[in-house]
Amino acid sequence: MEKEGADEEESSVRLGGESRWVDGTEVDSESEQPQVDEDKHERRSSSGSLRRRLVKKPKRVDSLDVEAMEIAQSHGHHTKEISIWHTLSLAYQTLGVVYGDVGTSPLYVFSDVFSKVEITSEVDVLGALSLVIYTIALIPLAKYVFVVLKANDNGEGGTFALYSLICRYADINMLPNRQQADEEISSFKLKLPTPELRRALNIKEVLESRSSLKTVLLLLVLLGTSLIIGDGILTPAMSVMSAVSGLQGEIEGFGTNAVVIVSIMILVALFSIQSFGTSKVGFLFAPVLALWFFSLGSIGIYNLATCGVSILKAFNPVYIYLFFQKNGTSAWSSLGGCVLCITGAEAMFADLGHFSVRSIQIAFSCVVFPCLLLAYMGQAAYLMKYSHSVDRIFYDSVPDGLFWPVFVIATLAAMIASQAMISATFSCIKNAVALGCFPRLKIVHTSKKLMGQIYIPVINWFLMVMCVLVVAIFRSTTDIANAYGIAEVGVMMVSTILVTIVMLLIWQSNLFLALLFPLVFGVVELVYLSAVLSKVKEGGWLPLAFAACFLSVMYTWNYGSVLKYRSEVRDRMSMDLMLDLGSTLGTIRVPGIGLLYNELVQGVPSILGQFLLSLPALHSTIVFVCIKYVPVPVVPQEERFLFRRICPKDYHLFRCVARYGYKDVRKEDHHLFDQILAESLEKFIRKEAHELALTDEISELDSETVSVRSRHPGPTYDVMSDLQTPLMHDQRLVDAAMSSSWEEGVPLSDAVSIDEDPSVEYEISALREAVVSGFTYLLADGDVRAKKESWFLKKLVINYFYAFLRRNCRAGAAMLRVPHMNVIEVGMTYMV
Repeated sequence: MEKEGADEEESSVRLGGESRWVDGTEVDSESEQPQVDEDKHERRSSSGSLRRRLVKKPKRVDSLDVEAMEIAQSHGHHTKEISIWHTLSLAYQTLGVVYGDVGTSPLYVFSDVFSKVEITSEVDVLGALSLVIYTIALIPLAKYVFVVLKANDNGEGGTFALYSLICRYADINMLPNRQQADEEISSFKLKLPTPELRRALNIKEVLESRSSLKTVLLLLVLLGTSLIIGDGILTPAMSVMSAVSGLQGEIEGFGTNAVVIVSIMILVALFSIQSFGTSKVGFLFAPVLALWFFSLGSIGIYNLATCGVSILKAFNPVYIYLFFQKNGTSAWSSLGGCVLCITGAEAMFADLGHFSVRSIQIAFSCVVFPCLLLAYMGQAAYLMKYSHSVDRIFYDSVPDGLFWPVFVIATLAAMIASQAMISATFSCIKNAVALGCFPRLKIVHTSKKLMGQIYIPVINWFLMVMCVLVVAIFRSTTDIANAYGIAEVGVMMVSTILVTIVMLLIWQSNLFLALLFPLVFGVVELVYLSAVLSKVKEGGWLPLAFAACFLSVMYTWNYGSVLKYRSEVRDRMSMDLMLDLGSTLGTIRVPGIGLLYNELVQGVPSILGQFLLSLPALHSTIVFVCIKYVPVPVVPQEERFLFRRICPKDYHLFRCVARYGYKDVRKEDHHLFDQILAESLEKFIRKEAHELALTDEISELDSETVSVRSRHPGPTYDVMSDLQTPLMHDQRLVDAAMSSSWEEGVPLSDAVSIDEDPSVEYEISALREAVVSGFTYLLADGDVRAKKESWFLKKLVINYFYAFLRRNCRAGAAMLRVPHMNVIEVGMTYMV
């Protein structure tokens, strides 16, 4: 796997072949513009003719910084069409990973519903069945399968995927490190319909201009993610305990203590196999769930055949009205049991990164939905004839002689049900880490083909410990069941709000359809939420407590990270100081390359000043390396690196921004990363010189503007574009431009003889000498402290809570994958 990653990385930095250079010199943050403009203006006034060769407009703020990245031809990014057999294979795996929770709901739905409503007539049974049928048809089928799954972020689902999708079209990310060059990533933009564009632009302007709306939207996303994590704790505990407790009525002497002990043993075993990966777990569990769904459908058909088909009248929604008219508040209270029929529906969207939209749609529409309907109709038909069997409706409705086989399958299926929420929890945590909303953790990718299949050891063992505690403390499924629906309905409401924003902002749907979505599904979910919140005192406080805990962790981490980044931007070294220090930076420059890791995407980080004060000498070549996550699932390897020169040439200062999507994983080791960086840097120096010469000659050739668009076949150039668009598509286009110029009688002597430029060759030889001398990794051992004049609450959060998270998260050399023996760290305190 490492070798494959190496091959992929090496293919992105070949010195031959096709390439183009992309500028990314734009100022990204409004708060940073005044300082940047002032610094860059000073640099522009003293840079001389070399810098003026790239300056085509007075508004140029960064004339010397030419960012570069090598782009493969556009057809290289097209995803291969997945075969129907592979899609069916993924659909088969979803049975074991996604649908375990919703598939086991027939074990307890009617038992819980009729614990609040006594069966006295057929209206009670028909009304309850009608509620279940239309709840499943509205929420999992209509909402998720046909609408929400289509709101995925390039195949990734969940609340954070929706948030990142919105962040791409409206600059609402709390961390101000967005660059205009990020929009050139092939996976950043989507082809969008254009009607209702004015409304979408107005929404975008409102979201970007009001910081309060940004905070509310972030809190909404964090709340939804926290509820999913809380559900990931409750679902395994509930599923396993409900399965094991079935033995109490069959084995004499099998009491509560035995249920707790066996449940804990099964939970430990379940979490222990997570390290094998979602794919292996899916293939292991899928046969059991496939047999389970077959059993549900078969038992339902048997009961319809033996007890009558009059139950089909429940498809008439009038019975819902009659049910509420007859039972009043008891019917409203029974909604808390009815909502259990859709627990796990959110896993269809949250687990999307593990599979595909088509596979999930096929599995639910062709297998899960029909089998669930048959199961509930069969149970309702049985209750019409034997209403006294409500407490054990599922097992009593099983044909005689098949009890033990069905019991074994049901027990296994109930244990497997927890897998859906475990996988969803891993996905949510991974997205939160990448988008800066969760402390950094070790993330293991368990599949070579599907990057969405992950395993997070710390979260896995944390979930296991919390599940064991819940089982040991509550010792009964009654209170856990009361809490079961709160987390699920809360997440559904968050998804409804975010998808509505996507429909208005990104899809630009018709206003009536965009508002119809929250009106229909939002009203249904509000009714269910009012019912489940009535059970807060009976155990419903548990998911709320878990959600509050995780919400505090995630918001504190995001809040502290944003303040730290703003502090770095505020304290960065001015260009006046850099020019005053001179090319030696006020110290001795020794051969070697120093990779200074920091979070800034522009400007000189203040940590450089700490190294100048702490070290007697500094390396001859310094590269500021920024590992940056952008709000896209995946950044293609050939679009990953951006380079920029800082200060005049004799300073030998560069910036490298390595961009990753929130589904990406850094597979390269430090040796491969160093090799890629050195080769790319040498190529950047040569191509920068080519661009200087080419731009100068083109400006003399024609003063008219001719645009060049990335990935377009024609070799056209825009010398008045202020480097906002690519200057070079690939080497063949450069050759074509040069040939065209010769035909018009204007020689490009500088361009053809650029390799003979002594300044370029000197810089290349100095770089190669530095590479031979070796790489050193310069890191900051940062401490974040609140200013003395800050509010008490801010001091408490930053100085204690956030500091505790920073000390215990994955950071430094381990996070950056650099060898400890070549690391130099200096202390740095950020006052926020």
